[in-house]
Amino acid sequence: MALAKHYFDDPTDAVLSGLRGVTLTNPSLLLDAKNKIVYRHPLSIASPQNVSVICGGGSGHEPGFSAFVGQGALTACVCGTIFASPSAQQVRACLSHRLPAETQGVVVVVTNYTGDVLNFGMGIEKARAKGKKVEMVVVGDDVGVGRAKGGKVGRRGLSGTALVVKLCGALAEAGASVEDCAKVGRLAVDNLVSVGASLSRVHVPGRSLQEAKEEEERLGAGLIEIGMGIHNEPGCEKVKTDLPGLVRTMLAQMLNQNDKDRAYVKIEKGEDIILLVNNFGGTSNLELSGVVTEISDQLGRDYGLKPKRVISGTFFGSLNGPGFIISILRLADTGLGAGKSMLELLDAPAEATGWAVGVKSETWEKEYGGVNATDEEDKGDTRSTNLKVDPKQLQSSLRAGLEKLIASEAEVTRFDTIVGDGDCGVGLKRGADGIIQYLENNDIPSDPLTSLTRIAGIVEATMDGTSGALYAIFLNSLAANVRKQDSSNPTDLTPSMWAQALDNSMRALGVYTPAQPGDRTLMDALVPFVETLKATGNTKQAAEAAKRGAEKTKGMKASLGRSVYVGGEGHREVPDPGAFGLSQFLTGLAEAL
Repeated sequence: MALAKHYFDDPTDAVLSGLRGVTLTNPSLLLDAKNKIVYRHPLSIASPQNVSVICGGGSGHEPGFSAFVGQGALTACVCGTIFASPSAQQVRACLSHRLPAETQGVVVVVTNYTGDVLNFGMGIEKARAKGKKVEMVVVGDDVGVGRAKGGKVGRRGLSGTALVVKLCGALAEAGASVEDCAKVGRLAVDNLVSVGASLSRVHVPGRSLQEAKEEEERLGAGLIEIGMGIHNEPGCEKVKTDLPGLVRTMLAQMLNQNDKDRAYVKIEKGEDIILLVNNFGGTSNLELSGVVTEISDQLGRDYGLKPKRVISGTFFGSLNGPGFIISILRLADTGLGAGKSMLELLDAPAEATGWAVGVKSETWEKEYGGVNATDEEDKGDTRSTNLKVDPKQLQSSLRAGLEKLIASEAEVTRFDTIVGDGDCGVGLKRGADGIIQYLENNDIPSDPLTSLTRIAGIVEATMDGTSGALYAIFLNSLAANVRKQDSSNPTDLTPSMWAQALDNSMRALGVYTPAQPGDRTLMDALVPFVETLKATGNTKQAAEAAKRGAEKTKGMKASLGRSVYVGGEGHREVPDPGAFGLSQFLTGLAEAL
């Protein structure tokens, strides 16, 4: 049976290797492999009489919660197989043998899933029967499943569990009683709301390709699932929307008091809250950061809420799920006095790799005020010259070349998808769009240096990557070499003068790149254009030479650039994207002259 693509085909091996990895990243931890328990080394516990805090559940939610074991957080964590609760026997083993004998009591934090509640419950009752003081905190923070659908089961446990674990762990570290630790944990649950959304189902190691495909197809193309659970459970609705629309719906489910099915926590305008944006596991850090921005903006604009802390990252995952969970905790009064408020407990230090919060409370509390950040555009050296061109001809020929380049964007992108990373066409189009905007919104002067300087600046601002840097260097050098041909009297800039400036600029480019014709780069089009223009003074012939140079790159093996690393036989099928794009521009420019 063909298996879906994972580094581990055996889910049991994946779980045990993952748990051992937790102990390798924190040397104060130990692993009971038989019972899948990660626990603190006795010598790492300075006050063994303090309350012990444990948590657990199915694997696949890493770093939750094995990586939360450590000073200031969990004393131990009991793990099941992927998406399955640990057994009561595992829980009993933890309570009986993996906690300090001197501990005054235990707080067990459990997510509200039937298997977890039952198995941890059985383990707790056995421990109580032996005389241990044990309190259970069940976390249900999901609002995706409302009261009507949730029924007697109640809310599911989501990423708000991470906040509950941190609160209980910090309070236990401070020497609080079992009763107070449990009380604060339950208080947090009563003030927590969370909801998730995902672009797709997750893939479980060990599943067949067909099963993985079926899981992915269950959601449907172009749809986002709101209220999706952390075990691939269906959500409350499937929608086609953009990020602002998605966040708007999610926040309404969490905060709209008119939604009686989901109004679990009343959070008033201006109240102190914690915002946790949790990665399911497969959302890029770039996109997750953008999600944080959208959520924060809408909280302030639509609800009058400014979080006291914004926490973002993977805390309670769902394997490789391309989704995120929003959790909001209303900061309620713990009644325990100074140093034991919810905010102080969350800010308290923790030596647990899963609690990846690096900004100190002092940084959050400091008033930084505004700064006078001025956007000073570098206009460059725009001193006029006596060189002259026909402004209308310059504008029309540039526009023709740029429009031909834009029209070829899809083809350039297709070529670059085969032999590169697929961004060449988009980058060239961005630059072309920016220059066209400049041509449309400005009177083009007869002095070519002014336009060259502005165009070079546009390329710098709009085109990134290697090609953007090469074009920016070339155009800035071209402006300098055009200036060198200035005279004391008004002088037309002839094709031969253009050719000399282009040739000097091409040589200047050689200082920054070793690329030459034959290396399968844009130089395969640029060099023949400049050399032919210099030899003939004929722009159309020069553009034809550039076109032939680009076509010759088909079948040419790359010596430089991203294509070197791509491998495969794609270079035999298509020309170099950069050379092709440049030849399109030059062809359009020449046709308009």
